[in-house]
Amino acid sequence: MLQQYERILVPVDGSKEAELAFQKAVAVAMRNGEGTELRLVHVVDTRAFQNISSFDTSMVEQVTDTAKKTLDKYIEDAKAAGLENVSYTIEYGAPKTIIAKDIPGEMKADLIMIGATGLNAVERLLIGSVTEFVTRNAVCDVLVVRTDLDNQPITKKKK
Repeated sequence: MLQQYERILVPVDGSKEAELAFQKAVAVAMRNGEGTELRLVHVVDTRAFQNISSFDTSMVEQVTDTAKKTLDKYIEDAKAAGLENVSYTIEYGAPKTIIAKDIPGEMKADLIMIGATGLNAVERLLIGSVTEFVTRNAVCDVLVVRTDLDNQPITKKKK
């Protein structure tokens, strides 16, 4: 039996891993046919701004503007590939819960395609990985993208 996913959610954060998840999600949506919906989400983690004493709304606006530009480019790329039913949303709050439960529940997602975490083991222990949380708590299937479009492992450039 071939699984036909109809509503695919792709969290994007500007990372290479998220971009690869987007590219693979477009390919999956195209294979699954006309009715497939692809929704991109960028979550602005407002908790990151709470510790900044000079916090003002202009910081959130800057982050939001950058996210909109990135998401608009992704939409353009998806439509150029032939995908019609593609949209995005920008959310504010805790990325883990928003990506794993809130948006998938609201849109009735049947697949989340998410990039593999870029964190090392110590960082995951201290702050936790969004990808790890989503795979454990999502209300639908989750596909963690670890390879490029040729199914080759993602290589990190050395600094």
